[in-house]
Amino acid sequence: MVRIRLRRMGARNQPSYRIVVADQRSPRDGRFIETLGYYNPLSEPETVKYDKARAVYWLSQGAKPSEAVDRWFKRDGIYEALKRYREGTPLEELFPAEAEVNA
Repeated sequence: MVRIRLRRMGARNQPSYRIVVADQRSPRDGRFIETLGYYNPLSEPETVKYDKARAVYWLSQGAKPSEAVDRWFKRDGIYEALKRYREGTPLEELFPAEAEVNA
């Protein structure tokens, strides 16, 4: 199964994380399929940035988020966007600002 989870980066006592799509059997900091964004718990306030369109795409393909990532997805309305995507709304229409950045 494919999971959307955190991959630890950074030096000792200075963690930062990347939000990645990885096979469930891969180690936490091992092989991954795609990087969606990052999470920095040390900044004030905590910084979480990720590509929402790619998150919706991976969820539509059956990827399961970890608990931490699931909280951010609920907070940012990713599941509502996933529902609209499954009803036929294109990703470019759901997230127009991100489509311009990724082009």
